[in-house]
Amino acid sequence: MSDAQLLSQLASERRHVLRTVDGLENDQMRRTIVPSGWTMTQLLNHLAFDDEMFWISAVLGGDDRAIAGLHNGWASGPMTGAEAVNIYKREIARSDEVLARIDLDAPPRWWPPASVFDAPPMSNGREVLFRVLAETSVHAGHLDIVRELIDGHQNLVVE
Repeated sequence: MSDAQLLSQLASERRHVLRTVDGLENDQMRRTIVPSGWTMTQLLNHLAFDDEMFWISAVLGGDDRAIAGLHNGWASGPMTGAEAVNIYKREIARSDEVLARIDLDAPPRWWPPASVFDAPPMSNGREVLFRVLAETSVHAGHLDIVRELIDGHQNLVVE
């Protein structure tokens, strides 16, 4: 897969996430549907902070703001659905700025200490980006299921 295809697929999955939550009321976004107890706002914060901010801004970009702001996205403070969507969009925009200026062949500019992420460093930006793509895709599917349980809406890719 070329870099352009990888970036295009990530953009597509981000749009999928945003499309899935579009039009939902705040109480629907904050409702617990699954046995594990997460809400759509929590999942959006996970994507914003634990994927976009952590992997792209901090790890790939070495961004001091992102490194200082790292926290468990699942444990973000209470907020409205609209706030969670805006935070996710903001982090996507910041990630896109990083992705526009880095070389995906280069190693990550920062790697977290073992107390934050206990795994050997990834070898290059492409490997990190693929992880973000996989995470975003998986969670887009989770959101699809929750959305269908809320109001019957289905994300049909083939009719």
